[in-house]
Amino acid sequence: MCFSWKKPAVGVYLIKRAKQNDIALLIDTALHTIEKNNKALRGALPDNYFSRLGLDVTKLASLLDTINDIDTTKDPKQDVVGKVYEYFLSKFALAEGKGKGEFYTPKSIVNLIAEMIEPYKGIIYDPACGSGGMFVQSIKFIEAHHGNKKEISIYGQEYTNTTYKLAKMNLAIRGISGNLGEKAADTFADDQHKDLKADYIMANPPFNQKDWRAENELKDDPRWRGYDVPPKSNANYGWILNMVSKLSDNGIAGFILANGALSGGGEEYKIRRKLIENNLVEAILVLPQDMFYTTNISVTLWIVKQKQESTE
Repeated sequence: MCFSWKKPAVGVYLIKRAKQNDIALLIDTALHTIEKNNKALRGALPDNYFSRLGLDVTKLASLLDTINDIDTTKDPKQDVVGKVYEYFLSKFALAEGKGKGEFYTPKSIVNLIAEMIEPYKGIIYDPACGSGGMFVQSIKFIEAHHGNKKEISIYGQEYTNTTYKLAKMNLAIRGISGNLGEKAADTFADDQHKDLKADYIMANPPFNQKDWRAENELKDDPRWRGYDVPPKSNANYGWILNMVSKLSDNGIAGFILANGALSGGGEEYKIRRKLIENNLVEAILVLPQDMFYTTNISVTLWIVKQKQESTE
């Protein structure tokens, strides 16, 4: 929920009526009201979810009582609601990502990216934002280093509609403002942030995504101007060039790719060589195996930086 159970109004209202036979309807009405009054949540919360769930009134009342007993404000340093939400996000992501090359990014990897690119001030972008974990960790990095989170603007995009909704909720329960586009959409076919220039990019796009474009689609896309067109058989270099095209002057990106992106031939080799010739690649780190929950694949962390040419 995006409100505290310890506050008056909605939370108290529901607790007082927890044992009524229409409590499921009351919760759904409360969620609808919350969504209506919070622009960031528009389209994110399910309609009539608890009514359709068909939970026994006693069990639902017990659930409300249990949640009400949790003091979410006792220790400001402990994000209790966020931790609970993150737990369920990981469970959902494990089930959803299987077989799609999509893997829930472990917090250790997200922390590493944040520490390496240091997103203190400016625009942060994630073209495959999933449930928004990169954004949450960026804000935590800023707070840990005594920065000002109001000096950060967040932009993201997500293809899967359910995950898009989860990302909106993930940001909302933490009070983080972000622009995730008007809808869930394919970053390549329907770029929601065409003119964006980001100071920081953090991403874990799908690994080795196949058939990401039709044979003759996106050949003249401005995102790969000056480079070869990424092959339709693998989207790795499509993701790389999308991110490169979004970097502001002196912008920096940290993103995860499968190790195979280092050895691809053909157009991939030509793009990789051009990236190096353009002095964009700052570092590539090979991370250990078994860092992800559902695959033992070894991955690489790329650090790419746009360097503004000196006028001297």
